[in-house]
Amino acid sequence: MGKVWLVTGANSGFGRAITEAAVAAGDVVVATARRVEALSDLVAAHPDQVEALTLDVTDIAGIEATVRDVVSRHGRVDVLVNNAGRGHVGAAEETTDAELRSLFDLHVFGPAALVRAVLPAMRARRSGAIVQMSSMSGQMSFAGFSAYSATKFALEGFSEALVAEVRPLGIKVLIVEPGAFRTSLMDNTGASEEIADYAETVGPTRRMTRTAGGAEPGDPARAAAAILAALNAEPTPLRLPLGSDAVDAVLTHLDAIRSDVTTWEKTARDTAYPR
Repeated sequence: MGKVWLVTGANSGFGRAITEAAVAAGDVVVATARRVEALSDLVAAHPDQVEALTLDVTDIAGIEATVRDVVSRHGRVDVLVNNAGRGHVGAAEETTDAELRSLFDLHVFGPAALVRAVLPAMRARRSGAIVQMSSMSGQMSFAGFSAYSATKFALEGFSEALVAEVRPLGIKVLIVEPGAFRTSLMDNTGASEEIADYAETVGPTRRMTRTAGGAEPGDPARAAAAILAALNAEPTPLRLPLGSDAVDAVLTHLDAIRSDVTTWEKTARDTAYPR
């Protein structure tokens, strides 16, 4: 019997590619989006495998009702994919409290609510998988991405603890860290009001988000195939950077962290009370 997937933000980009890959594998996908009409072609092509539901992942009550409905009709959720999201560019000082809180609602509190909603049934079956769509910006940040990266860092910290809690119960957690992929992210990136003093540091990031859409090197279909392969692997990795840019950036970042730690290791260790 095929798996039952619950995918948020399934109307485009990674969500749509993951939905298509799961369908090709013979599974059933409950594909959610705020605008489900964008999924009508998939539903029409695979009426027995794709069900489209309206879901705003910032609506906690809606999340709980949706998961109850899916479990009551399908019996389970085998794989949850927390994919819904958007971009944001702005210096830390430029980013308003409302902009920051809105991103956290979408990238952290919504996914956390979905995790809480699916876990009781997964625990009962001692099986399941949770896919957290993060970003290479969940490992490092860049000028102009303070708010976006803050949410992805938070999601990754949440997920590191989560996997330690649920792995003994037979539940997998996979954090996906894509680089630049040809999705709609750049077209769905908001921007804070500009302060002139940050033009030199944040300006290049603003220009990139305005011009890079459609020219990214990454193929979402290949990303989806890699995600399915990682979920089927034993053991499933906790983190999966995707794209050469992400792999190179993560490895370079880890080297920089190691360099800082080793350079200051003696000072850092010499902070205990004298014996």
